[in-house]
Amino acid sequence: MSSFNVKMASVVVRVEPIFSRVERYCRDYLTDEPADFSVKILPEDIAYERERSDRESITEGLPVVDYPDDYLEELAVYRKICEKMPDYGAFLFHGSAIAVEGQAFLFTAKSGTGKSTHTRLWRQYLGEKAVMVNDDKPLIRMTDSGPLVCGTPYCGKHGIGSNISVPLKAVCILTRAKKNSIRRVAPGEVRPLLLQQTYRPADPVQLMKTLDLMDRLTEWASLYVLGCNMDISAAETAYNGMKD
Repeated sequence: MSSFNVKMASVVVRVEPIFSRVERYCRDYLTDEPADFSVKILPEDIAYERERSDRESITEGLPVVDYPDDYLEELAVYRKICEKMPDYGAFLFHGSAIAVEGQAFLFTAKSGTGKSTHTRLWRQYLGEKAVMVNDDKPLIRMTDSGPLVCGTPYCGKHGIGSNISVPLKAVCILTRAKKNSIRRVAPGEVRPLLLQQTYRPADPVQLMKTLDLMDRLTEWASLYVLGCNMDISAAETAYNGMKD
């Protein structure tokens, strides 16, 4: 399989895959620009993703799925990219990011809380004003002007996202509640959950860089906790509470 270049968060990566599927998956991010670094996929990288997937399924009490090797390679490519991204001031964050009038709002929560459902409600409430950046695994890149939320091909099972980078306005942690409410919080109150949602590289040096980037993120962005139901009124509460 021939190699190709992909650009995410203004960083160009040369990918040397085993299968062709990953290039098709990254088609909206392909570029001819010179690479900043390269990743090469080996059979042991795919074996690692299979072992990890099986282990997570068993831990969560779910059936073990026999994923094809070319699908697991997609995961291996992104993992290797994200291991290097802290060198370029960027890191992966698990969340659903939506942009409104040039500002990004990033929603995160424990699995199953309803991140994707909530940003869908934003699109219903705001219509064309709201643009999805990434519905699952955006990159956040720190710049001298503040954090940018950046689209990636890895945008969830529904494939909702855009190849754009948008200044981050706020990070919001979702919780389920019967009555909608939103409050601004200090970094120390939510740091543990934010770290859980951050990809933490295996390399200790890269991990320390990621922790530093997360600290910088919490210094720049406004942080909120939203108690919400799954009604469109939750989007109204969230937007009005964070837009100013």
